[in-house]
Amino acid sequence: GIAQIGKSFRNEITPGNFTFRTREFEQMEIEFFVKPGTDEEWHQKWIDERFAWYLRYGIRRGNLRLREHAREELAHYAKRCVDVEYLFPMGWSELEGIANRTDYDLRQHAKFSGRSLEYFDEETRQKIVPYVIEPSAGADRSALAFLVDAYHEEEVRGEKRVVLRFHPEVAPVKVAVLPLLKKNEKIVATARDLAARLRERWFSVYDDTAAIGKLYRRQDEVGTPFCVTVDVQTVGDEQAPPDHRVTVRERDSMRQVRVPLAEIEGAIEALMRGAWSETAARYPAQEPAA
Repeated sequence: GIAQIGKSFRNEITPGNFTFRTREFEQMEIEFFVKPGTDEEWHQKWIDERFAWYLRYGIRRGNLRLREHAREELAHYAKRCVDVEYLFPMGWSELEGIANRTDYDLRQHAKFSGRSLEYFDEETRQKIVPYVIEPSAGADRSALAFLVDAYHEEEVRGEKRVVLRFHPEVAPVKVAVLPLLKKNEKIVATARDLAARLRERWFSVYDDTAAIGKLYRRQDEVGTPFCVTVDVQTVGDEQAPPDHRVTVRERDSMRQVRVPLAEIEGAIEALMRGAWSETAARYPAQEPAA
């Protein structure tokens, strides 16, 4: 098969619904070639796989559905077409279509190019014109769906908390490193070094422009899955030696654990995979912070 992504354009008089329908958009397509007679099986496999892709990266099951095209709306060359639809604020709308285009595409190319596009099947010793299964999705629409689906408001200690509950693979920022006290040089130096270290593995940011509570809220709103806080215990002071541990906070539940600096990459990697229970069992828990 062939997969590609690129610009597409439509002659749209009145685009609307934010980025759902625009004159210029990013389109992702797969042209998957199959043997005639196996096309229906492969088509169903691609329908199942594409539907599962949205679930895998965080879209809620209740906001997704499959819609079978009626016979009268099928393109003349299509054997079957199924849309993946999402429940946007403006109602159910298409994210992508998965079509069984039969051998129409290759026969048309062969007709106008004058070049045979037959495939020789070594097993049957026959020449065949492959059928094409085509999943075709809008990248802009997928991004909008992930954004809408992740948005969440809740009340924490009498205040509204806005959270983008992105799957870690989808979140633009993976980790935020925050110093508890920006006037403490040891804390700041350790936090900056840690942010640079984590940046080698994940898109990470350093922020010391507000109190820790506001920093947490800021990262919640942009969907950062994990915050790592460097505090006095990490670097030590005149009263106590350093414990060389940092606090890792999970965005959705606000749960926290204390992780040794030397093991931070492994802990975050496990958390990215969703292994919170195993991580919490390995490292001491900390009282959740708002």
